[in-house]
Amino acid sequence: MAPLGAHDPQWIGDYRLLGRLGEGGMGRVFLARSDRGRTVAVKLVRAELAHEEEFRARFRREVRAARKVGGEWTAPVLDADTEAETPWVATGYIAGPSLQQAVGGHGPLPERTVRILAAGLARALRSVHAAGIIHRDLKPSNVLLTLDGPRVIDFGIARALEGVDVSGVTHTGSAVGSPGFMAPEQVRGEPLTPACDVFCLGSVLVYAATGRQPFGTETTLPHAMMYRIAEEEPDLTALPEGLHDLVTACLAKDPARRPAPEELVARAEAGPDAAGSGEDEPWLPGALIARLGRHAVELLEAENPQDGAVPATAVRPHGTSATAPATVAPPAGPSPARRRRKGRALLAAAVLVLAGAGTATGYALLGGSDGSAAATEQGATSRPPAPGGIPADYLGIWSTTVGDSTVDVRRFTLVQGKPGETVLRMQATGPTYDCRFAATLESVGPPVRLGPSTVVSGPPDTCRPGSRSTLELIAGQLRRTFDDAGGLAPLLYAKKG
Repeated sequence: MAPLGAHDPQWIGDYRLLGRLGEGGMGRVFLARSDRGRTVAVKLVRAELAHEEEFRARFRREVRAARKVGGEWTAPVLDADTEAETPWVATGYIAGPSLQQAVGGHGPLPERTVRILAAGLARALRSVHAAGIIHRDLKPSNVLLTLDGPRVIDFGIARALEGVDVSGVTHTGSAVGSPGFMAPEQVRGEPLTPACDVFCLGSVLVYAATGRQPFGTETTLPHAMMYRIAEEEPDLTALPEGLHDLVTACLAKDPARRPAPEELVARAEAGPDAAGSGEDEPWLPGALIARLGRHAVELLEAENPQDGAVPATAVRPHGTSATAPATVAPPAGPSPARRRRKGRALLAAAVLVLAGAGTATGYALLGGSDGSAAATEQGATSRPPAPGGIPADYLGIWSTTVGDSTVDVRRFTLVQGKPGETVLRMQATGPTYDCRFAATLESVGPPVRLGPSTVVSGPPDTCRPGSRSTLELIAGQLRRTFDDAGGLAPLLYAKKG
C-alpha cells in the first residue's frame, strides 16, 4: 500500500482514506475506513470516464447488479455513489495478496493449492452468475488469497468499460478484458455467456500452476495473444498432469463444451490431491502465509493517512453510506495488537487475515450453534500446556458463523499468556458492521476462563462489551460460553490454523 498523494482526496463519501492500493484503467483504488470502523476498498472512477454518459450508465447498472452477489468467495459491494461528480464504489477489503503478486513473488503454486483455488473460484463464479452477472475480467490480479481460500473481486464492474478506452473515448464494439485472460468469444466480440468466465478461469489456473500464461508471455503483443486464444491450442507443457483434464475442459473453444461451475467444484475436489483432503492443513505454502502476516500488520498500522500529504480536498463528498443497525453488533472480542512486540507479529497477521478471510469475519454474536449436547472430554485428551499455561490444543485461529448466515462469520485468535494478559483477539464483521475486541486470561483451566471482552474499535452503539466467558474444547471444537449470554446459545468454533 502506498501513502496518499498530493492529489488524492482524504475522504470519499463517508470513508476516510488510509492509503492507495493501486490504479487501473477505470481509476484509483484506496484503502479506507468508515466512521463505524469497517475497513473497505474504494474505487474512484477516473474523471475523464465520469464525463462519458455511456460509461456512467453502464457503471450505474453494473454496480446495482453487483450488490446482489453474495457468498463467502467474493468481496461484497457495500456502498456506492454512481451519481457523484466522480463516481465511486466501496467493497469489502480483502487483506491478502493477489494471485499475480503471489505467483510473481513466490513462484507457481503446488497442485493441491491449485485444486483448492479452482474449487473456490468456481464457487465464486456460481455466486456471481446467480446474480445475473458475467465477470468478464477474471485474471490473477482480480483473485485475492486469504487463509480460508481465494476471493474474487471486480465482478461485473469491468462491463462499464465496454466501448470506452482508457482515455475515455468511446469505441463501438470494443471488447472488455485483459488480453492474456480473455475467452475466444470475447476476442471475436460475440455475445457472452457465463461460460466466458470458465475459460478465463482455466487460464488463471494455468498461471497459478506454472507461472506462465497459456497463450503467450508478457512480451507477446496483445493482438498476437488474442489470435492464439481464438484459433490455437494452449501451451500446457508445464502444467502438472493431475490438473490437465480440469484445465483442458475449461479451455474448450466452444462455450457449450465447458463445464459449469458446479461441475468444476466436483472435478477439483475429486482429484488425486483432492481439495477436500487435509482440511486441517493450510491450503497455502508457508511463504504465502507469512506474506499474509505482513499484509495484516500493514493494515493494523494504517490508522491515519501519511502526514505531509496535501489533500486534494478536505471536504467529505456526499454519498450513500452503509450503516450498521445497533441490533446486529456482537458483544466483545479481541483487538489487533498495536504494540510491536515481535512475538505478536503472527498474531496480528492472523487477526487481520481474519478480515480478509471473507466478506465478513470476526467474533461471535451471541447466538448460533448450540454445543450443549456434545460430550465434554477435553480434559483427558488435551495436549500438555505450552509455556504460559493454556493447553496447546486451545491455541490458534478459530472460526464459526452465526446461525444460518454465511456472511456473519466470527473468528478469534487465542495465544499463550499468563493470567491478566490479553490472550484473545477477535474481529466481528458483517455486511453492515465491523467490530474488534480483546479479552484477558483469568485462569488456564481447562476449561480456559476469560475476563470481560472489551471493545477495541468500532462505534459504541453497535459494538458492545461482553461478559466473562469460558472456552471449552469439545470433540475438536472450541465452545465459548458467556456468563451473561442474554439467553442466547453458545457458539462452537472450528480450528482454522
